[in-house]
This record gives sequence, structure tokens and C-alpha cells, in this order.
Amino acid sequence: MPEVRWERMFPDQLEAAIAVCPVIYFAYGLCEPHGPQNTLGLDALKAHAICCRAAQSHGGIVAPPDYWHIHEIGLYGAWASEWSGEARPWLTAVPPWVHFKNVCYHLRAADALGFQAAILLTGHYGPNWQDLKTLIELLQPHFAMRIYGLPDFEANQPGFDEDGKATGDHAGKVETSLLWAVEPDCVDVSRFPTPDVPHPHFAMGPNAREADRRIGERMVADEVRWLGEKATELLADYEQHKPKTRKPLSFMDIEQLWANEVLPHLPAFKTMQYGPNKPPPAHSIWQLNYEIPKAL
Repeated sequence: MPEVRWERMFPDQLEAAIAVCPVIYFAYGLCEPHGPQNTLGLDALKAHAICCRAAQSHGGIVAPPDYWHIHEIGLYGAWASEWSGEARPWLTAVPPWVHFKNVCYHLRAADALGFQAAILLTGHYGPNWQDLKTLIELLQPHFAMRIYGLPDFEANQPGFDEDGKATGDHAGKVETSLLWAVEPDCVDVSRFPTPDVPHPHFAMGPNAREADRRIGERMVADEVRWLGEKATELLADYEQHKPKTRKPLSFMDIEQLWANEVLPHLPAFKTMQYGPNKPPPAHSIWQLNYEIPKAL
């Protein structure tokens, strides 16, 4: 299979790849509890692997994965208190205002290099993917490159039920099967707790024992096909809207975009809300960053 990972490509390979298919894939996730049966980096591992397969099948280049994502704050902290307990969580967490600003700079770099389309795939669930779509809506008018962001389950049709609710899971049948398919060394079903061991099991999903590598392979194939179709759609959209000239955005342009276009909307981002979950107990490790700064 052709090498598509930006960090492992030589300059002539990158030039040839962008000439054939000017699409870039960004993979996002973090290290967080995913049950005893999965390695901590499940979210970014699966997203990056799926992006690589999409680029190998349909063309494009895959940016280095970003393992720093949103957790601890607001509803994420409340959820973790219930599902992870007080065990050391081994998180690579940053707050929403750091993660999303980094995304702005990732897009700036890709647009400046001349990519015509960017697909941002997050393997981390919760409401962050909804905020990612909001961010892209705010940024798209300022970029020539066409941009689309999604959680990986959106590409695994049907990704939503009749009520629009996500059909992904957390360290359950779906995520464990996906990781098993793309990184088999990162799943060890012999580590499942015995039925007599009480919850929580390091955020393991209740149906995790139903995971099947063959199910994961089918889902991966579906997602790769979906991403290829989306890339083609974005390139066609670029052809319709491409400017006569393209001027790269500077660092200061991004700072101004963040201050003027994004920051005013940040308090309404779903990752900045508490949600319906009960707050962590006063003594919990998840209380440390549960409170959302009122200055933001």
C-alpha cells in the first residue's frame, strides 16, 4: 500500500500525492480510559488508521494524529466520575479553548500548503464533534480549502438513529471491534473483568464482550468508502468556489479569526456545558477541572 502518512513521506512523495489528490485528513483523539481490554489511545488510533486506509484507497495525505483532546471539564468530568471512578485515568486532556484553537492552526497550515479539501475525523465521542462542526461553519468563509468535520461513527452508516442520536459507544462492542480491526495488538479480550468484579471497569462499555474483529473490519470498510465519497464531493465543491488567487493566512490572521469569529461563540459550545449528569463528588479527582471558567 502507498505511504500516506505525512510524517513518514519524502518531499517528492508529498508533491506527487498532492498533485494527484489535494485532500488532507486530520485524525483526532486522546488517551483516556477505554476499559481494561483496550489500549488508552483507542480514539486517535482508530481515527488515524481509518484516515490512512481512506487515503490509500482514494488518494490524499494524512496529517500526524493529534492525541490531545477535550476531557475532564463539564459533562466529561461528570461522565468520567461515574464510568471511570477514581483510578488513575492516564489522560492526554486539554480544555476546549486549547483544542479548537489548535484545530484552527492545523487548518491554516493545510490551506497554506495548497490543499483543496480537508476532512477532520475525531474518534473521541461526547459533544466535541458537534462543536467541531460549529467551528468549521465559522471558519469556512475564511478558507479557500473546503472543510468537513465528523465523528467516525457518522461515516459508519447508519451513524445516527431516527432521533438523531449517535449510535457509537464508548469502549463497547463498536469501539472495541473497530480498534481490533485496525490495531489488533491494542485489544486483549483476555483482560475483560470477570462478571463478579463490580463496576466501574475503567469506562468499559456494558456490551464490550460482544466485540468481534470481523464486525470491526466491516465497519472500517464502510467508513473508508464513505470518506472517499466525501473527499470527492469536497473537491468538486472546491472547483465551484475556488478563488482566482489564494493567499495563505498568517498566524496573526488566525489569532484575529479566533478572537472575532470563534471566541464570542465559545461559551455556547456543548463542551462548555455541564449537561444532565450529576457533578463529581467533592472528593473526586474529577472535580479538579469540572468547573468551567466564567471568564470564557
